Amino acid sequence: MSAVPGANPLRDAQDRRLPRIAGPSGLVIFGVTGDLSRKKLMPAVYDLANRGLLPPGFSLIGFARRDWEDEDFAQVVHDAVKEHARTPFREEVWQQLIQGMRFVQGNFDDDEAFETLKATIQELDQAQGTGGNFAFYLSVPPKFFPKVVQQLKKHGLADQTEGSWRRAVIEKPFGHDLASAQELNQIVHDVFPPNEVFRIDHYLGKETVQNILALRFANTMFEPIWNRSYVDHVQITMAEDIGIGGRAGYYDGIGAARDVIQNHLLQLLALTAMEEPGSFHPKALVAEKLKVLTAVELPEDLGLHTVRAQYEHAWQGGQEVLGYCEEEGIDPKSTTDTYAAIKLTINNRRWAGVPFYLRTGKRLGRRVTEIAVVFKRAPYLPFESGATEELGGNALVIRVQPDEGVTVRFGSKVPGTSMEVRDVTMDFAYGESFTESSPEAYERLLLDVLLGDANLFPRHQEVELSWTILDPIEEYWAKHGKPAKYAAGTWGPAEADEMLARDGRSWRRP
Repeated sequence: MSAVPGANPLRDAQDRRLPRIAGPSGLVIFGVTGDLSRKKLMPAVYDLANRGLLPPGFSLIGFARRDWEDEDFAQVVHDAVKEHARTPFREEVWQQLIQGMRFVQGNFDDDEAFETLKATIQELDQAQGTGGNFAFYLSVPPKFFPKVVQQLKKHGLADQTEGSWRRAVIEKPFGHDLASAQELNQIVHDVFPPNEVFRIDHYLGKETVQNILALRFANTMFEPIWNRSYVDHVQITMAEDIGIGGRAGYYDGIGAARDVIQNHLLQLLALTAMEEPGSFHPKALVAEKLKVLTAVELPEDLGLHTVRAQYEHAWQGGQEVLGYCEEEGIDPKSTTDTYAAIKLTINNRRWAGVPFYLRTGKRLGRRVTEIAVVFKRAPYLPFESGATEELGGNALVIRVQPDEGVTVRFGSKVPGTSMEVRDVTMDFAYGESFTESSPEAYERLLLDVLLGDANLFPRHQEVELSWTILDPIEEYWAKHGKPAKYAAGTWGPAEADEMLARDGRSWRRP
């Protein structure tokens, strides 16, 4: 069989990794001295290189105020990699990476520093063969987004020459309400084309979140019952067992609903409720998610069907912990929510009348993120009255973190001479079923940025629709009362339990 002219004879079409290897490119990290960069981004770059998914001439430029030389920056990356990387440290991979590492010192309003950055990129194009392809990662506080983006435009760093690309990567929160999100979108799109703007929601990079799509659309056993005829309700939970840590400056005034529900949980809701897309092309996925978010309806009485709360001083895990209003840097009269629970419905044929309960909070019982699809009880049970006392509703639970996997809860006969039916669970755990460990979310997302694959990134329409859903709730809370209270280490306030009890339901204990 004759070879295709110009084809690489060493490439095997059956090698699944090949389309996932980035071409010539580099990454510029603004705010490179921050926690996110040190714990997630730099280790992710190394792990990608170690897995053979980065090009040989890959370049990494750090931009920050520190007075560092390139060697100092390389040492910081080295330490971060040693401490946080998931793959073993290999000297030959490190030596190759270090060739393309540079550091640029400056503030975001420092024109000279941006000119230095431009010269550094040109130098790396020559030395490393990056081909003019660079992604700019804004790992900075949201208030600096517009400034950095405008500086990139002013100094011609966002200009794409023929055959090369420039991309912007922006961390959440993307605005703090609809108006600010629209304003930010306008500023960013004035500099970068919409298809070159990647808004990072690291949840969408998690294997288990992507598995929602595989579970629903690669199997025939779930789709027939994935609708209002069989589903009683859906609970989406993201619980943390930690407080705000050193994030007082960022967190106060933002709160749990803006921090988590607006992005992570509404994205999980969209993936759980969406129709099957025509393909996994980004446009097809976004179109289906937008249909769901457009159909979301808020409850008429927000007082009865939404709850916000703050954690209070208590003992948690054998330690005495401060209440939110006692934390350093927090106003004792703060009304910022550290717990939020809301009820939503989706007005379409598939989901009409099925409530979706979303909740998130800090200092809860344990760290867990899960989606629980709870099915209706059988309409008729041909058993004696006492035989099914311990039988609950069937449930399919997708565990996003930790212990990633899927659990199915169903009724089974208890061994013995009498007919007694009780709930049992069947478990699928990622760690036990696959020998390959899941890549860290940031590994997947950084690689997707370099490949230009936008599948796992919320588009600006999704961001704005999410704010349209949350804004009325935030406005209601701002005008009505104060947050409820819950003891640190519990599963939230009594008001949240009452919210579900009114509907004849109760929260799952993850």
